[in-house]
Amino acid sequence: MLFENTLSFAKNLDDQDPLASYRSHFHFPKVDNKPVIYFTGNSLGLQPKIARKYVDEVMQDWEALAVEGHFHADKPWWDYHERLAAPLAKVVGASPSEVTVMNTLTVNLHLLMATFYRPKGKRVKIICEEKAFPSDQYLIKSQIRFHSLDPDEVMVEIKKRPGEHNFRTEDIISKIKEVGTECALILIGGVNYYTGQVFDMHQITKAGKKTGAFVGWDLAHAVGNIELKLHEWDVDFAAWCSYKYMNAGPGNASGCFIHERYHQKTDIPRLEGWWGTRKEVRFQMKPEFEPMPNADAWQVSNASVLSLAPYLASLQLFEEVGMQALIEKRKKIVSYLEFILKEVATEVSGNFEIITPANPEERGTQLSVFLHGEGKALFDYLMKNEVITDWREPNVIRLAPAPFYCSYEDMYRFGQILKEGVLNSEL
Repeated sequence: MLFENTLSFAKNLDDQDPLASYRSHFHFPKVDNKPVIYFTGNSLGLQPKIARKYVDEVMQDWEALAVEGHFHADKPWWDYHERLAAPLAKVVGASPSEVTVMNTLTVNLHLLMATFYRPKGKRVKIICEEKAFPSDQYLIKSQIRFHSLDPDEVMVEIKKRPGEHNFRTEDIISKIKEVGTECALILIGGVNYYTGQVFDMHQITKAGKKTGAFVGWDLAHAVGNIELKLHEWDVDFAAWCSYKYMNAGPGNASGCFIHERYHQKTDIPRLEGWWGTRKEVRFQMKPEFEPMPNADAWQVSNASVLSLAPYLASLQLFEEVGMQALIEKRKKIVSYLEFILKEVATEVSGNFEIITPANPEERGTQLSVFLHGEGKALFDYLMKNEVITDWREPNVIRLAPAPFYCSYEDMYRFGQILKEGVLNSEL
């Protein structure tokens, strides 16, 4: 499609957008009493209007039923988390039995590494990407130390080539082959938080499995953003947060994937708790753990129902729309934003370097832009003028036009505000 940097063209795209009505399903913050252009769904998604209803249901059941809400609420609390498995499975490309919701992201990665990082003999190394999200770096190093090993010797970081912003799949696979039988685990973020690059999870997983390593993925920036086929790709495990593209609320519950080959294994190493034991015997208080026959076996505590309620509400919208429709709009709106950025750069003789891959198959709902020649003053200008975006050192703004609630008119308006900001900084 040939784009145009005009308001009428942007409005026409919105008129043709089959998802345009979903914008009205979300609450938008305001600046000076004006709705914002919201580019930070990659940090915290907007609140679905239906979320309050789901939370209020739990509050009302707690008020009216107290402890009996566990079994007699309209959505009983003791199996509340099970309602999320089927819709989440569609989002991540899994069977419902392979998906569970519990705890928060880094907690779950620690729990999963208790199962899937079992260093033995010379097979002790963990492969990850350099400059991963800091929490992943911390958890990997702490897990290595937990096994009385040295992170400097055990953690292998895949690096970008000098002068390049993104990783090359062939370099990742080459490093996996090089580490070979010394590799115990590969744990990488499916979408790089800084650049927005989407990793070739299928090929990387395949290469890792050939060496005999376990392969897991941190999908914080991937779930609800890109197409995932975790079961088909033969991924061992994955975890993700729910508050970015999944719109479940700040710090909310994490989702997990554990491939079905590991279900119903009573001898598998796992940190176990009451809620992972079979429902049929859970309240018999038996001294021996009998695992659930699915991913729920990795649960350790009863679910935080007040956290799950807005997650379930958001998943209702994902059920209605489907990931393919979201991906189709995401590709188009990100391409339009890319076009707008290039148009504005030409108009103001600016140098906006997009460090996210240009190939739509290698990026999701994010463009990371180096503002060469501009300082944080431009970011501050955007924030004061109804554009909520994200600043990362040294000089990058991350723009994530989430397809559920961002419009093409937003992209056009952003371009005009960006142009004004650059021109004002030159006065």
